[in-house]
Amino acid sequence: MKIGVISADSASESRVALTPDAVKKLRKLGFEVVIQSGAGQASYYADALYQAAGADIANSSIDVINQSQIITTVNDLPTSTTAALTAGQIIIGMLDPYRNTQLDTYAAKGATAFAMELLPRTLSRAQNMDVLSSQANLAGYKAVLLAANEYSRPFPMFMTSAGTVKPAKVVILGVGVAGLQAIATAKRLGAVVEASDLRPTAREQVESLGGKWLDVPMSAEEAETAKSTGGYAWTPSEQYIKDQAAVVDKALSNADIVITTAQIPGRNAPRLVHQSTIAKMKAGSVLIDMAAGTGGNVEGSVPDKTITTANGVRIVGAANIPSQLAAQSSDLYANNLVNFITTLIAPAATDDASAKTLALNVDMNDEIQGALAVTHDNQIRLAKR
Repeated sequence: MKIGVISADSASESRVALTPDAVKKLRKLGFEVVIQSGAGQASYYADALYQAAGADIANSSIDVINQSQIITTVNDLPTSTTAALTAGQIIIGMLDPYRNTQLDTYAAKGATAFAMELLPRTLSRAQNMDVLSSQANLAGYKAVLLAANEYSRPFPMFMTSAGTVKPAKVVILGVGVAGLQAIATAKRLGAVVEASDLRPTAREQVESLGGKWLDVPMSAEEAETAKSTGGYAWTPSEQYIKDQAAVVDKALSNADIVITTAQIPGRNAPRLVHQSTIAKMKAGSVLIDMAAGTGGNVEGSVPDKTITTANGVRIVGAANIPSQLAAQSSDLYANNLVNFITTLIAPAATDDASAKTLALNVDMNDEIQGALAVTHDNQIRLAKR
């Protein structure tokens, strides 16, 4: 059974789906691996490293597809390759399923496509397959470094003979995996950090990392509702949303650095920072919009571009931060894929007990496979949102 690796079809994507270490793990499981020539080059994994790990090198993505039963990719397959798909092949990647325009093609071809973003994150056995967490963790770290590079002053407080340098004030909006890592990194660099999230239950996590929670008053009834649902299913009142906006607006007006992390799979990112707030920010302050690629948390942000407003605020549209840490993000992503691939196989019947013969075990009743499968058996399985 052969697993293929397709090169990223984007100038802004430097990651690769499988690394040489991942190839070694798959070879030990009994797989063969073929990788498109140059697929790992931008992640600093040369073809020679893959060959040393036991992989074959193919000249093109079509060659990879023609040889493989399982095809791995970082994002969706290039449209130029889908005609080569055959029934029964498996596609695994971050397929952006709710925006993906190729699901009809995958279903018509009889391919089974697994979108890694749909992983049920509450399942303990799925944690080592969680691509969103592995990539967001690195993205939160790198976002702070991008901010430090754009900011014209240092992060920590300095005591010098010429005077005291005040620490930078950093505000993090959205306290998921990326936001928590951003808080931790900014604190390590010496900044004063504040954070906000629609989930009041995130307060304890923020404060455990040394950040200050931007507190929003709420009624006793709302507090009980938020607590009983863990914050995730809590729908705040219009008054709470209005009060939170006022608290955030004041914090951003005094901030040096603002990092926004809020994204919703399958939907445009929520707008967190409006032009009316940006107009109040100080000249030289920096906004890092980690959701720029999905509509943007910051009004006026442009994917992969840095713009400066009339009042001197720099807005960085950080559309794909994990790609800027391609070697490490590829390594973590590859581990996620290897862990998922192990759910797809079962030992095949053989008379030789020592033979490493594998068989596919695609099971839509499996709680992980069933959740990730967006096409199977010539059907689109994705629920509408």
